[in-house]
Amino acid sequence: MVTPASSGPAERVREVVRPVVEAAGLVLEDVHVTAAGKRSVVRIVLDLGDDAIGSLDLDTVGYVSRDISSAMDAAEPIHGAYVLEVSSPGTDRPLTQLRHFRRARTRLVRLVLGDGSVREGRLVDAEADCYTLETAAGELEKIDPALVARGHVEVELSRAEDDDDEEAHA
Repeated sequence: MVTPASSGPAERVREVVRPVVEAAGLVLEDVHVTAAGKRSVVRIVLDLGDDAIGSLDLDTVGYVSRDISSAMDAAEPIHGAYVLEVSSPGTDRPLTQLRHFRRARTRLVRLVLGDGSVREGRLVDAEADCYTLETAAGELEKIDPALVARGHVEVELSRAEDDDDEEAHA
């Protein structure tokens, strides 16, 4: 065993997999361990680093998942049988940390401010003291992060279609 029995299973898993995830240049977003009958389900969520733009691809998740599985088999942070699920946060993850906003640069985002007003636009920049959105009218709007109650990335199907159209005509 890696750690004393007094630490919870999720924390024991976190201690085992964090070095593997960091060696791959990724961020360990979350770890959940739940009972499922006679076995446990270990859910690990990975993300790209702070300054990366885009999303984590499935090939990378697969490679890192194998390394995580090997590390867990060697260290045995979970007693008994378990199912390992490794994934990325997905498009519906709320933007709650500065690194989430930095990763969402170039994406269409929807921000709800503390006063209930909504701002929507393409996230141009994200710094600790200011988020910059490009509105539909093409104007840059600066928003104090302290005013943002919640935010999320808007799914853009038309943008993907526009990219496909451009490639077809090239």
